[in-house]
Amino acid sequence: MKSFRQVKSKLLRTISVPTDLSAVTTYDPAREADPADGDMSRADVAAIWKSVEDLYRTGIMPGISLCLRRHGHVMINRAIGHSHGNGPGDPPDTPKRLMTPETPVCQYSASKAVTAMMIHLLAEQEEISLSDPIARYIPEFAANGKQDTTIYQLISHHGGIPLPPPDADPEILFDPDAFIKLICDLKPASRGGQRMAYHAVTGGAILGEIIRRVSGLNLADFLDQNVRQPLGFRHFTFGADESDIARIATNHDTGPPLLYPVSAIAKRALTITWAEVVAIANKPGFYRTLIPAANLVATADEMSQFFQLLLNGGALNGLQLFKPATVRQAISESGRMWFDGTMVIPMRYSAGFMLGASPVGLWGPYCESAYGHVGFINIFCWADPERDIAVSLQTTGKCLIGPHLPALVRFLFTVGRRCKPESGSQPDISERKLLRPLQKMLRRLLLHM
Repeated sequence: MKSFRQVKSKLLRTISVPTDLSAVTTYDPAREADPADGDMSRADVAAIWKSVEDLYRTGIMPGISLCLRRHGHVMINRAIGHSHGNGPGDPPDTPKRLMTPETPVCQYSASKAVTAMMIHLLAEQEEISLSDPIARYIPEFAANGKQDTTIYQLISHHGGIPLPPPDADPEILFDPDAFIKLICDLKPASRGGQRMAYHAVTGGAILGEIIRRVSGLNLADFLDQNVRQPLGFRHFTFGADESDIARIATNHDTGPPLLYPVSAIAKRALTITWAEVVAIANKPGFYRTLIPAANLVATADEMSQFFQLLLNGGALNGLQLFKPATVRQAISESGRMWFDGTMVIPMRYSAGFMLGASPVGLWGPYCESAYGHVGFINIFCWADPERDIAVSLQTTGKCLIGPHLPALVRFLFTVGRRCKPESGSQPDISERKLLRPLQKMLRRLLLHM
């Protein structure tokens, strides 16, 4: 007879969590700096990692990796759980592979931040202007009244084409030319610049096509030439080489099954069911194509380095890859906090990034200077100049509503509290007051990542 714990685990689709977490924790102490180098204490580092362990203990995340830099020093670079195996639907004899700091993970919508910076680099090189109409570079985009929509409007989620048609075949993502044609033929939901609405996949595709037509290189090659090779990253590319596909962490549909009406809302936003989204992203074919809004593959350390690069004004490891003015333009607010027509919550965007807010925002408490991007689901990558941190939290559990949400909020809360703002002490606000609004924001966001 099955135990109550086994029945509960099956119903909630959670993983088996060992009592001793050290058996599923991997890190090299030599790769983490002395906490004092980051103006932190050992207690601060321990509290942040404990919040990650608490997130893992919810059973929703088969694998988690975290890389946190402060003042440019690596404070945490660790992983817990499994990159393969131990999923809630895996047979007992499924081979298990530990998650490590070197495990590559699909970034989903966090890919958009990298695509946006490649557009900003083209502008820095004076190959384009963000105020140019998209139709200057993609003439067919002018169809159905989109002739005046600018690159800036699109990159800041004001492009008027936030979603593909509801009847679009998701397999079209694997045919970039057909997907570009579909977007170009769209009739806009609003005129460019008039309405803020998160562009889940449409914006990234058009931005990638601009890069291809202007530079003569596809987005992956342009990124490789300008960032990946100079910084010596092992991964950090759109898609993956055939030999690397098997190394990418497996995604799992975890947590309570979505019920109506939440299931209907999710399907309308994603055009297919929740489980189908997860299944598609585990297919090798997903990594054999280029999806500018969704299939960057990177480690937690590589994403943390990317945001450290931005914190440094475009410089890293002695290399100046972006001008400081380019970074400032990329992270500057494109408009005040406003109601997002796609996610139905207030959001602040820059030209490519999701911005923080006070007293609570996407990146924790009093994070109005922070910028970053979320990935489907529960992948959080951001930089906070006030705290001088560059953070990448990678997870493999794809759960919208479940027991992980309070733990995820507490992680953000702990990072914000333990990495104190450099401008002085932050106002005192209880975790309880932050918990509910941040959970509500995350639930809305996760529907569209």
